[in-house]
Amino acid sequence: MPLVLASSSPRRRDLLARLGVVPDRVAAPDIDETPTKAEPPRAYALRMAVEKARAVPRAEGEVVLAGDTTIALGRRILPPATTEQVQRELLTALSGRRHHALSAICVIDAQDAERTRIADTIVAFKPLTAREIDAYVACGEGLGKAGGYAIQGRAEGWVRFLSGSHSGVIGLPLFETRAALVTAGILA
Repeated sequence: MPLVLASSSPRRRDLLARLGVVPDRVAAPDIDETPTKAEPPRAYALRMAVEKARAVPRAEGEVVLAGDTTIALGRRILPPATTEQVQRELLTALSGRRHHALSAICVIDAQDAERTRIADTIVAFKPLTAREIDAYVACGEGLGKAGGYAIQGRAEGWVRFLSGSHSGVIGLPLFETRAALVTAGILA
């Protein structure tokens, strides 16, 4: 069965390759990613994965995989770092604290059955100095990323504790993704 990856993220393609999966087609969904009022982070991440999967047109017999990674500090959904100033604010908020990286996936199989899964990873950064934050912002790797950092890069050196899915923090929880793709008939 052909697999459609509903994401333009090169990280998600790389993570899928770790499972030996190459999507037959990649289609970037175009959806409004604004959280609803008082929406809990877990519900938001799951809703985003489902909406992304539904937003991609698919041919008969195609399976769609979509994902969303949301960074939450308590009940607060942190936005992607759209500017360097936003990134500084995000990293300052995460400094020395635990946060949740919620990585949700949605698979819609060839029979139109929808399956969702989520990995909730707890990440704790060491206390960050203003100089460390400035240097990280200057390197550019966290711009556009959920929470303002890329754990697969320099920010990994700040992680003093991680419990859960490292690949989920990057953008696709491989254990959950593999299980959903097996159920959908993509993997044996």
